[in-house]
Amino acid sequence: MDWAILISAAAAISGIILGWLGRSRTVRQDGAEDGELRASVNYIRQGVDDLRVELRAQGQRYDMLAERVTRVEESAKQAHRRIDRIESEGRV
Repeated sequence: MDWAILISAAAAISGIILGWLGRSRTVRQDGAEDGELRASVNYIRQGVDDLRVELRAQGQRYDMLAERVTRVEESAKQAHRRIDRIESEGRV
């Protein structure tokens, strides 16, 4: 056999093997990167869910505070009426 044919065949076979190994390594790396991206997306999703829960709780606290302010305003209004009545009766 001719040496050129043997060297060409060996080069072709080694090229195929090296290409296959490189491809499998790339597939593994792509899988790892995909896993990292999925983990990051899940982490962000959990953060958004936590923010939604906190926002809902903040809204409830705001509603309770608004209700309390309304009650305090009503109480102050009644107190002013009583003070005005006492002043008009001449007790002060």
